[in-house]
Amino acid sequence: MQNAKVDRNLLVWLVATFFLATVSLAEAQQAKKVARIGYLGNEKSTASEEAFLQGLREREWIEGQNIVVERRYWENRAERLAALADELVRLKVDIIVTSTGTAALAAKKATSTIAIVMTGSGDAVTQGLVASLARPDGNVTGLTNISPDVAGKRLELLKEAFPRVSRVAVLRCPPGTPVSDSEWSDSEAAARVLKVHLQSLVISGPEKIDGALRAATRERVDALFVFDCSRIPTKTVELATKTGLPAIYSTTRFANAGGLMVYGPSTTDSARRAATYVDKILKGAKPADLPVEQPTKFELVINLKAAKQIGLTIPPNVLAQADKVIK
Repeated sequence: MQNAKVDRNLLVWLVATFFLATVSLAEAQQAKKVARIGYLGNEKSTASEEAFLQGLREREWIEGQNIVVERRYWENRAERLAALADELVRLKVDIIVTSTGTAALAAKKATSTIAIVMTGSGDAVTQGLVASLARPDGNVTGLTNISPDVAGKRLELLKEAFPRVSRVAVLRCPPGTPVSDSEWSDSEAAARVLKVHLQSLVISGPEKIDGALRAATRERVDALFVFDCSRIPTKTVELATKTGLPAIYSTTRFANAGGLMVYGPSTTDSARRAATYVDKILKGAKPADLPVEQPTKFELVINLKAAKQIGLTIPPNVLAQADKVIK
């Protein structure tokens, strides 16, 4: 009887030991699992990409330790996006992170199962990326660059800095591009109030920039307004500077390239916030349950070096509003 009791105790001990060993092994395997993230961006080594990686590090996702980042860049050649997105899907990444709405669309066409996180996009609902901002209802979530009246604020800043401006050439994506259409609508409303005439210059590709700027100078416009458009590369800044006209741009990537004035959502802040989505999804959350967020941080960047180069002076009251002044 006593031997039977000992045998039962031994059996219980063996079962408990086996269970604990199994759990410990499973936890160890989970801890050693390396997540694979696909990054679909336009240009290499941008401040936004670094901000995204920094956001991951802040959440203890370290490249080379517990994550691998597969980078693919389309380098202003939108026709490459579909193939690059397909390539990331074939690599069986856990998440695809996209730097623009156009890239997110390409990724969504490539997969309906892999989670897609946007670091920025246009009108994600109109683009068909999500059902609504509150409930994406699919495999796409993240951040949008759309915020009411931002385009109008850019025009106001341009007019405040250069009061004599009355004719503004607008470099934009073709009609039908949601973010460009939204910016155009907001800009037209602001232009009516400011008594400014807008001239639309549609850019179908980077090779069209030079011709568009030549057309703008022939029309004797007073200033340039460059929309947020993946077809408009940062080299536009160099070409715009040659016209000698004041210019305001929509995203901070143009500030880094030497743009005169930039006002818009902080792309680095949005990219860092996108890391939160990646962290949650890697820990089991579903993209469909994570609301799309709008930008909360906006930046005015003024480049005094660029102003001096074309003989312009930025008024003190405008300089006082700048978050960053490049000298």
